[in-house]
Amino acid sequence: MRNFLIILSFIVAGITSAVMIGFDMEEFGFASGIYYDDEQEGLEEQIIIRFSHVAAENTPKGRAASKFAELLEDKTNGKVKVHLFPNAILYNDTNEWEAVQSGSVEMIAPATAKISEHYPIWQILDLPFAFPNHQAVEKTYEGKIGEALLEGLDHTNVKGLDLWYGGFKQITTQESVIREPDDFNRLHFRTMPGAVIQEQFSQLNASTSIIPFNKTYQNLEVNFVDGQENTLSNINTKKFYEHQQYLTISNHGYLGYGMLMNRDFWNGLPSEVQESINEAIHEATAWGRRHAIEINDQHARAIRSNQSLEIYTLPAEERAKWRQALRPVYDKVEQTVGSNLMKEIETIRENYAY
Repeated sequence: MRNFLIILSFIVAGITSAVMIGFDMEEFGFASGIYYDDEQEGLEEQIIIRFSHVAAENTPKGRAASKFAELLEDKTNGKVKVHLFPNAILYNDTNEWEAVQSGSVEMIAPATAKISEHYPIWQILDLPFAFPNHQAVEKTYEGKIGEALLEGLDHTNVKGLDLWYGGFKQITTQESVIREPDDFNRLHFRTMPGAVIQEQFSQLNASTSIIPFNKTYQNLEVNFVDGQENTLSNINTKKFYEHQQYLTISNHGYLGYGMLMNRDFWNGLPSEVQESINEAIHEATAWGRRHAIEINDQHARAIRSNQSLEIYTLPAEERAKWRQALRPVYDKVEQTVGSNLMKEIETIRENYAY
C-alpha cells in the first residue's frame, strides 16, 4: 500500500508538472504584452509595453523615455507598465524595425533617418542646415510637417505616436579638424542609415559606412572610420572622444526620433488605455522639448572639460560655405518628398534665419 501511494504521488506530480510546463505562452498573454499581475490588487491583468531604443539613459531620448514610463504608469494606476531597454540591450538600430513590425517589442524610438529608409517622405527632417535653431525644429515637429509624417503611417503596421527631440549634430574626427567643406575630402565616416545622410557626405567627397550605433565606438577604436556625426549627449555618453581628437561644433543637422508602436498591439488596447498612452507620450514630448537643450548643454560642459579633445566652432562664414556645398541635397530630396513639404521647410528656415 505504501509503495502504491508513493507511485501515485509521482504520477500526480508528473501530471501537474506537464500541465505547468507545457502550457502555451501566448494563452497567458506573454507574447501579446498582457500579463497577469498578482501584486496589483484589483487588477486581473497588467499591460506591459516593451520599449527598445539604442541611446544611453542620460540622453534626451533616454530621459524622455523614463518620463513617459512614469507618466503612463501614473495615469493608469499601475495597469500599464513600460519596460525600458536602452543602449541596444534588446535590439539595435539594424533590427529594431523588424522587432516592432513583428511584435517582438511593442515600441521603438528610431532616429528619423532610419524611418526614412521605409517611408522616404521622412527624409525632409534630415536635410542639412534645415533648422537654424531649436524654435525651427519645434515648428517643424509640431506643425504641418510633423503632422503629415505621422499621418503618413496611418495605413501601415506601425503607429506613429509623436516626434521626440534629440539635439543638433556635430562632427568628430581623429586625424584633423573639420573647418571647410574641402576638409571632408577622402575621409571615411560612420553614419546611420538614411539616403539624405549618405548624399550629404557624398557631396562633401567623403565615403561612409552604415554602422549600428552600439558598434560605433569599436569601429572608432580600430580606426575603421575616421569620424562620425552625432549629438553632444551621444558623443559624451558613448565616450567617442576616447578615439576622436577633434570636435567641430557645426549644428549641420538635427537628430530627432519617431515614436512608433506596433499597430496590432495598439488596436488591441482598450480605448481608455490608448487615450492614456497618447496623453503620456505628448506630455513626455513637451518635457523632452524643454529639457533636451539642457541635457545637451550638460554634456557639452563635460566634453569641454576633456583636455584631450580639441573643439572648433564654425563661424558664420564657414557655415555658409557648408550650406552652399550641400545645397544639391535639397534638389534630390524634393523629388522624393514633393514641392509642398519642401516649401514648408524652406519657409520655416527663412522665418528662423541664421
